[in-house]
Amino acid sequence: MKLWDKGTDTDKKIESFTIGKDRELDLFLAPFDIMGTMAHSIMLGEVGLLEKEDVKVLMPELKRLYKNALDGDFVIEEGVEDVHSQVEMQLTRKLGDVGKKVHSGRSRNDQVLLDLKLFARDGIMKVTSAVEDLFSVLQQRSEVHKNDLLPGYTHLQVAMPSSFGLWFGAYAESLVDDLYFLQAAWRIVNQNPLGAAAGYGNSFPLDRSLTTRLLGFDDLSYNVVYAQMGRGKMERSVAMALSSIASTLSRLAMDACLYMSQNFGFLKLPDAFTTGSSIMPHKKNPDVFELLRARCNKLIDVPNQIALIIGNLPSGYFRDMQVTKEVFIPAFEDILSCIDLMTTAVSKMEISKNIMDDERYKFAFSVEEVNRRVLAGMTFRDAYKQVGMEIEKGEFSPDTANVHHTHEGSIGNLCNEQIKKKMKNAIALFDFDRVQNSVNKLVT
Repeated sequence: MKLWDKGTDTDKKIESFTIGKDRELDLFLAPFDIMGTMAHSIMLGEVGLLEKEDVKVLMPELKRLYKNALDGDFVIEEGVEDVHSQVEMQLTRKLGDVGKKVHSGRSRNDQVLLDLKLFARDGIMKVTSAVEDLFSVLQQRSEVHKNDLLPGYTHLQVAMPSSFGLWFGAYAESLVDDLYFLQAAWRIVNQNPLGAAAGYGNSFPLDRSLTTRLLGFDDLSYNVVYAQMGRGKMERSVAMALSSIASTLSRLAMDACLYMSQNFGFLKLPDAFTTGSSIMPHKKNPDVFELLRARCNKLIDVPNQIALIIGNLPSGYFRDMQVTKEVFIPAFEDILSCIDLMTTAVSKMEISKNIMDDERYKFAFSVEEVNRRVLAGMTFRDAYKQVGMEIEKGEFSPDTANVHHTHEGSIGNLCNEQIKKKMKNAIALFDFDRVQNSVNKLVT
């Protein structure tokens, strides 16, 4: 079944090529397509394009289909082009001519725009919740290990004293900035495109503000041409935010790979989280972090792939946009699995104690000694030269017992509570509860 079928047969090879992976990927969009049809049908009833009785028989059937989609029982049948065709076909089978009325005032163009925005909105809510879980674990580890020192590095050279508290806490605060980025994407996503039709509106007296309220959107994409131009732009914006999270995870995974090596020996994972070698019986490889790094780096490339697909398109709809689904839809499952695995791995890390007692790290305390002499009355430059000369002559003997940092965000003052407050405020700005209440009211 094709919504555009006018009785002309399509070459099977052309049909297969143009449908592509739509039937497979549209299963992810099914609940949202049905949700959009609910809101659209209610609106059609309000403006007189559907009889009130039509709406009354449509809603129970749409709710049944919606539950099937959530439960994984929704199927796009062989020969049916996409989710939009399948939903309309099932409504028509069950309700007759009433099912043929629900497409009034819509195009598959604004249907898929809506589906993708509702899908992305739901995905952002899930990703935010997962990020919050990882954030909590990182903060908990930061507090527990705030007094456990490890060397900090610049240029991969030993630099200054750091701590596991500082290290875990750094990645926690990085996630806050990632959510700021995701929040910007959310503002683009949470605008209603329904009613733009094929990108030029239509002559029906649609009430686009009503569907906006029913679906819990913050606002409309008002200009119908821009609503269509937003296809690809929205996906890229969201993908950029997901890639920011992926970048944080990738960097944490890289640190973990380094710190687990024998040359560092700062931390380890339980044996159940490592893999062995087929010929070296001593090996305990950090494959979990290596694969996290690779998968996250792959996610970092998603915005670029979308940009290349849509980059030279003029205004209006083009079939090129279909291909964005192939890289955009899987990105949510990929980032969620990476966040979940990282959360588990961080919670299971075993850190090494007394790392800084090792002689090789003694020069990390040189700045501490310079600062101690400055506080005793020497100028900074003279103290710097004096300590530098002692190091060159092999006469430097650091005081490792008195590392005293007090300013905000330092070893001795991690500011985890302040960072926690930043995260709480960032999440509150999404206003997920309002959106979820609107959706629940519509579908139940």
